[in-house]
Amino acid sequence: MNFFAALRSAWRSLAANTLRSILTMLGIIIGVAAVITMIAVGRGATDRVQEQMKGLGSNIMLVLPGGVSQAGVRLGAQTRQRLTEEDAAAIGLEIPEVQVAAPTSRTSAQLVFGNTNWSSTVFGVNNDYLEARDWPMAAGRMFDAGELAGSAKVAWIGSTVARELFGDQDPIEQVVRVRNIPMTVIGVLAPKGQNSMGQDQDDVVMVPLGTLRNRIWGGDATSRLKRVGSISVKVREGQDMRAVEDSIKDLLRQRFKVQEGIEDPFVVRNLTEILQAQEESSRVMTLLLAAVAGISLLIGGIGIMNIMLVSVTERTREIGLRMAVGARGRDILAQFLIEAVTLSLLGGAIGVAFGALATWGVGHFAGWQVALSAGSVLLAVGFSAVVGVFFGYYPARRAAKLLPIQALRYE
Repeated sequence: MNFFAALRSAWRSLAANTLRSILTMLGIIIGVAAVITMIAVGRGATDRVQEQMKGLGSNIMLVLPGGVSQAGVRLGAQTRQRLTEEDAAAIGLEIPEVQVAAPTSRTSAQLVFGNTNWSSTVFGVNNDYLEARDWPMAAGRMFDAGELAGSAKVAWIGSTVARELFGDQDPIEQVVRVRNIPMTVIGVLAPKGQNSMGQDQDDVVMVPLGTLRNRIWGGDATSRLKRVGSISVKVREGQDMRAVEDSIKDLLRQRFKVQEGIEDPFVVRNLTEILQAQEESSRVMTLLLAAVAGISLLIGGIGIMNIMLVSVTERTREIGLRMAVGARGRDILAQFLIEAVTLSLLGGAIGVAFGALATWGVGHFAGWQVALSAGSVLLAVGFSAVVGVFFGYYPARRAAKLLPIQALRYE
């Protein structure tokens, strides 16, 4: 019996018991669909974290003011304003592994252009901030030295602000009022997307630090001391982030004259490590979910073995008759093995369809980011074929070893 004849015989046998064949394939269908859906959800989560890492910038740390205590009550992080522009300059100059250290402050403000207004976040920065964040300029230019030193009324805007205020107009050289202070737009930032907290990074206006302090805030003691809200530190490629973090802490302890055993008046956050930990968690969760789905495939394989054993018992006289007219043991083995693999592959194909549908449903209705790949489909179908061969071999071998005379006498 050649392969195609065995395939036709296997197909007729499965079609003769349609309901039983469908129920047998059910475990494979569920397993394949679950594998495809879980891998798609896991890959989507991993891709989302990687996008966030790209949007954040590579090898970046954030230095924030620490907390203070009043009457034994801890007021939380960033309640102690001690960081200054000089601290950022010291980090950039005294730690060789640091590529750039960019001081930053922020506030919120209402923006007005013509008859349009928009509420946004205003950052006080210098040119180093874009380098620290790996944030290119889509149009326009950087701040020049005179604008940074003289608190000039100039600004960069994010793509969201550009869209909401200007629509299809070119924002460059247009004047936007920020808290009723006219600011000339000299640059539009490239889109960044959402951050890890779901906030729109493109909904920003960036002005020189001096402009934020002296014009928007109005100038006070904080302005004279050049206080800043945070320092974004970009570490050079190939450097040990943990070692650089320790160097930053040691330098700031020296500058703040922090004594041994006293709590640091600052916090250093390694944002890259945080996102990498999220990515690793997503990867582990994907593997766990795929393993659970794989168990469904194994259960489906056990169901195939059970049904094939029942089929061998039911068709014992048929097997004996085939052998009596010249069929060899390997022909019988091939016939039953093809039946098992056909069940698995057919269940796998149906499972792929259900898996793709479930993946679309998760992405559409739950709003999760999913990534269906050809690799996951091939993996699931290939595994289902292996399950068919593995669990179908024993019943097929048992059928092939039957003796014709005993098989013909079986009732």
